[in-house]
Amino acid sequence: MRPTAAFTPLLALALTASALTACGGGSGGDPDTVKVSFKQSTDNSIKVMDTYLADIRKQFEKAHPGKKVEFVPIKAPDSEYYTKLQQMLRSPKTAPDLVYEDTFLINSDITSGYLKPLDPYLAKWPDWNRFIDTAKAAAKGEDGKTYGVPDGTDTRGLWFDKDIFAKAGLPADWQPKTWKDVLSAARTIKQKVPGVIPLNVYTGKPVGEAATMQTFEMLLYGTNDGSTDPLYDKNAKKWIAGGQGFEDALAFVETVYKEKLGPDVSDALDPNVMTRVRGEWLPQGKLGIALDGSWLPQDWLPGSGHEWPEWSKKLGLAAMPTQNGQAPGKVSMSGGWTWSIPAKAGNPDLAFEFIKTMQTKANAQKWYVANSGIAVREDVAKDPGYATAQPGTAFFTDLVRSTHYRPAYPAYPKVSTAIQEAMEGVTTGDVSVDEAASTYVDALKDATDNQVVER
Repeated sequence: MRPTAAFTPLLALALTASALTACGGGSGGDPDTVKVSFKQSTDNSIKVMDTYLADIRKQFEKAHPGKKVEFVPIKAPDSEYYTKLQQMLRSPKTAPDLVYEDTFLINSDITSGYLKPLDPYLAKWPDWNRFIDTAKAAAKGEDGKTYGVPDGTDTRGLWFDKDIFAKAGLPADWQPKTWKDVLSAARTIKQKVPGVIPLNVYTGKPVGEAATMQTFEMLLYGTNDGSTDPLYDKNAKKWIAGGQGFEDALAFVETVYKEKLGPDVSDALDPNVMTRVRGEWLPQGKLGIALDGSWLPQDWLPGSGHEWPEWSKKLGLAAMPTQNGQAPGKVSMSGGWTWSIPAKAGNPDLAFEFIKTMQTKANAQKWYVANSGIAVREDVAKDPGYATAQPGTAFFTDLVRSTHYRPAYPAYPKVSTAIQEAMEGVTTGDVSVDEAASTYVDALKDATDNQVVER
């Protein structure tokens, strides 16, 4: 998965015209052509998805004589991608046959009636039994039907610069046991290695879901023992209104920026900060510790435009610890993307044939490696060629045992935005942790029609 961001109705209205213009016509014009829409990187040098899909198209057209594949790429930042995609899905004139859906928003699109249930296709597809249950669940609607085929998952942890650690007198095999250990390392770097950013944690509305998932939820889900969800009460079917763990997670973010352990606030609230982390700060030795995702190496592989062959020697990896070292000791969050068929697609049968081509064992494994993704097919996960294909794969795959998935129900995008606003407030210092938490509870009640439970 890539970092994601919530969208707003105002943004949706502003982008409607450009969405329909940029994305071209719908899928119903030619019964022999399958139109495939996907998120194209805004960095022209990153062609991982384009290259992969071009190879799949060749395979598909060879195996299906007379059939053609037309790509409808959407080149936009994450938040704009979601908005443009939803605009396309609303009409048979603009809906493609196949779309790339983030699990972050899939339930929202399901509820809106934009996606087609795939169960009739999946029942006749033996490979579906190879997919792990947690990945399958991420593409399910509240009606129990499945609306997407996952193409991988991801996990998150701590990346650290070994050279900076050596200068700071920190160990090369660093593995923090608590949040205090993480902050202590950042403080040591600030003191002993001036001129670098000690620690980056994403924050605020400009980076959207990256702030919520890669920072806040990595903290929040580490405040208990993992036996209960600290954000959503599944039994009561209600969202949890704040609580001590929520405030502790906000306090961690506040500490990073109040003590100037992170980047300048203006840089932290720059929508392009994620690109700077993996394209500038880490490769150039400007960042000590980054709380980030398993996918980073895809930007550093040969042909990426940002080749960094030394990354596996320069960077170390550590699991994000739980707050006080309580069991299970480490925490991760996972998401992912799925391939879905719009409800208004003109050629749904052909679209599923394209999915089947993408998701053979060989093609799935090729994608996981190229995308620095985590396998969701059990046969690929067990393949030695996958585990050893790239440094870090085994580490991040192992984190699946300690991972959590977001409660991606229809209200989640609004909940996520409320979390980002609370984070931004404590990052800038405009509000206290207590004030930010209180404002969050009010926003949560509005976002969920008061479907909340106090903690």
